[in-house]
Amino acid sequence: MIVAMWSGRRLSFLGVRFLEMLRLRCPRAVTEPSRVASWSGNQLTRNLQIKPWELSEHRTMRFRSDSMTFSCLTRKKTYRPPWKHVYSTSQTTVDSKEIKTFLALAHKWWDEQGTFAPLHSMNDLRVPFIRDNLLKTSASHHPGRPLCGMKIIDVGCGLSLLTEPLGRLGASVIGIDPVAENIKVAQHHKSFDPVLDKRIEYKACALEEIVDETAQVFDAVVASEVVEHVIDLEMFIQCCYQVLKPGGSLFITTVNKTQLSYALGIVFAEQIAGIVPKGTHTWEKFVSPEKLESILEPNGLSVQTVAGMFYNPFSGHWHWSKSSSLNYAAHAVKSSAQEHPEPTESALKGDTEVAQADASSSSSVHEEAKK
Repeated sequence: MIVAMWSGRRLSFLGVRFLEMLRLRCPRAVTEPSRVASWSGNQLTRNLQIKPWELSEHRTMRFRSDSMTFSCLTRKKTYRPPWKHVYSTSQTTVDSKEIKTFLALAHKWWDEQGTFAPLHSMNDLRVPFIRDNLLKTSASHHPGRPLCGMKIIDVGCGLSLLTEPLGRLGASVIGIDPVAENIKVAQHHKSFDPVLDKRIEYKACALEEIVDETAQVFDAVVASEVVEHVIDLEMFIQCCYQVLKPGGSLFITTVNKTQLSYALGIVFAEQIAGIVPKGTHTWEKFVSPEKLESILEPNGLSVQTVAGMFYNPFSGHWHWSKSSSLNYAAHAVKSSAQEHPEPTESALKGDTEVAQADASSSSSVHEEAKK
């Protein structure tokens, strides 16, 4: 219906009336003075330079035009402590558009010289980064299997490019991915190695779907090249908090939101050089280290390390960098402090009596000193 109203960048009179009716139903509607109408053939139309709608920080959907501005409040954002569920069956961190993109690429993941060559090469940095930071929390190390005894969940595991190396280090790993085709290929790939077949388990699901059954289970959550694809980052971080043990680690690798990351990560890497398939990334979803920390800290995850990463397309290798203006890796730890229960009424009364007795004793001592 709405599509039929549009003709290029011009909106029919019926379309204008529809928008005005919609505006009247929306809260906080504001109408600006009308513009001069123009004739198009036998139909009266009004020129509207409509800008794309956007979702603001206050969850307000806005449409702007030369002749009117109206807004609809879509969802109220409220603060919730990290230990409480913030999701329901209708909420998800998964973007359906991202699912379609990666589903089309499922057959290319294990080609080390192909489309996902940069992800294969990234293991040279991210595997030691995860291993070394986890070993700082472990008192005993098993020769040849340094992560033995640790439980890790690899969120957005794809076809297990990172899951399998972590399993070879001795960890028990669960790899989850919302693309069922990815999980099928990952299951098939690990079946060729009997050792990995015992250490790794795969599930086709999103993180929020398994929070209840895996609450405070894992020593580490790995979200490598994932947060720039989720639809609700704060909800995703809260789910990570819930599945981690106290003192557990969250590992993230992602892309910074800078002009340089747009120029090199999207324009050059996707559109010019073809290093990454077109449409893989959306610059608006990139997140800066500062923004990421501002979400992690209030949700009970203390940032320990942020390290810049740089990919050399000519050598095909990743290197650590002093600058995090492009890619970076972050390590955060869940607080191990226990929550203190609210004191009961009787306990408060007892504390008050003790305080009064102490005050009385102190007063007596003071009087004696005067004498």
